[in-house]
Amino acid sequence: MLYQIKFFISVLAISFFIIGCSSRSQFYPDYGYSVSTPVKTTPRSSAAIHRATLRPYTINGKTYYPTVVSVGWTQDGIASWYGPNFHGGKTSNGEQYNMYAMTAAHKTLPMNTMVRVTNKNNGKSVVVRINDRGPFVKGRIIDLSYIAGKKIGIDATGTAPVHLEVLGFDSLIAKMAKKGGTKPVQRVVLGGFGVQVGSFRRHQGAMIYKKRYDNFEGRYNAKVVKFIVGGRPLYRVWLMGFQSEEEARDFIRAWNIPGAFVIRSSE
Repeated sequence: MLYQIKFFISVLAISFFIIGCSSRSQFYPDYGYSVSTPVKTTPRSSAAIHRATLRPYTINGKTYYPTVVSVGWTQDGIASWYGPNFHGGKTSNGEQYNMYAMTAAHKTLPMNTMVRVTNKNNGKSVVVRINDRGPFVKGRIIDLSYIAGKKIGIDATGTAPVHLEVLGFDSLIAKMAKKGGTKPVQRVVLGGFGVQVGSFRRHQGAMIYKKRYDNFEGRYNAKVVKFIVGGRPLYRVWLMGFQSEEEARDFIRAWNIPGAFVIRSSE
């Protein structure tokens, strides 16, 4: 009987050990989270991956057009962060998402683009590698990993206004960005569709609107077009760069711009 009891206790101890190993987690006191053992984020880069991740894609009725940009390309907007609920899951380029790696999601930048993100509220900055797509929330331009967001103070506020600057690419993207020389150049093909966002009798008013909308979301370019209506000049502000009429209409619905409508330009 004593032997049986000892055997039972041994089996029980081994069972608890196995269960403990299979459900092992690690606590990160600095971050306040307890998650599975951190995954290893191994950058994935191949011609096939880049061809796939640079194809246009549609989310919530809006089509996005990934494009190669030049070193020094900038963008301003709102940043957010994503963490525990996605930790260990797949990113858009097939990597495992690691909330403690210096990575981020962007809607159109090529995978493995290196970007400096500066929090405009406190001046703190961080360098991240793009390995995912998003965020698909109105007004947001980049989704940082948890640790990247923490380093610039976004973990406490949830979101913050930021300035993005492209610092470089992996070798494949650098080759794709070259155009007859050694310096990467921006590759953005403006579509024939646009959105009229304003109409003014005074040129000054039109220029104010142009400044407000120029390089909107880092993709659309504003211009002022002069017309003569009723014998007087009328300055219309057009936001160009939409690849289709549907994309332009989705933009108007998303941003709810009063009086805006789709235009078609032959320029």
